Amino acid sequence: MLTLYRPGTGWLHRAPAGPKATAILVVVLAVSLLPSTLWAAGVAAAVTCAAYLVSGLGLGELGRQAVAVRWVIVITLGAQLLFLPVELAVANTSRVVAAILIAGLLVLTTRVSDLLDAFERGLSPFRRIGVEPQRVALVLAVTITTIPVLARLAAGVREAQRARGVRMSIPGFVIPFLVVSLKHADELGEALTARGVR
Repeated sequence: MLTLYRPGTGWLHRAPAGPKATAILVVVLAVSLLPSTLWAAGVAAAVTCAAYLVSGLGLGELGRQAVAVRWVIVITLGAQLLFLPVELAVANTSRVVAAILIAGLLVLTTRVSDLLDAFERGLSPFRRIGVEPQRVALVLAVTITTIPVLARLAAGVREAQRARGVRMSIPGFVIPFLVVSLKHADELGEALTARGVR
């Protein structure tokens, strides 16, 4: 199973998945509710740095995660600069990016199996109203593992195009990417059906 998990021995790695998810959710909500000012942007950045340092992953991992969401930063900041003053745009973008990076700590410090077990336990009281915890956990597992697969497929399409000397264009990239993505979805559906999942 593909995962973003980074092995480690820090206290965040050792913490149980359920309480860890709850604590990270509270921090993400707190960062999201900061006011739209430059000092709040600084607070969001400081909280993010502190979270990665305390988790034991360090600032190097924070840098790698920030590079991974660079397009979110560019698109969010660019779109807001069209309609808002610079201070508001920077503050809003800082909060969004901080929330994403802090939320990322959950999958970086928790094995997918532990995370899914925690979701399944957390959803078990909802059985009475028709929620099937195993099915929800399966959907989450498929979602978590599909995102890195799609990123790998996109990189493969782009590498194949470079090898053939194809210039980068949106239609030229999207069509082959959709073809390989749909092929992956078909294979995944067949695998789930073969295991009796409807």
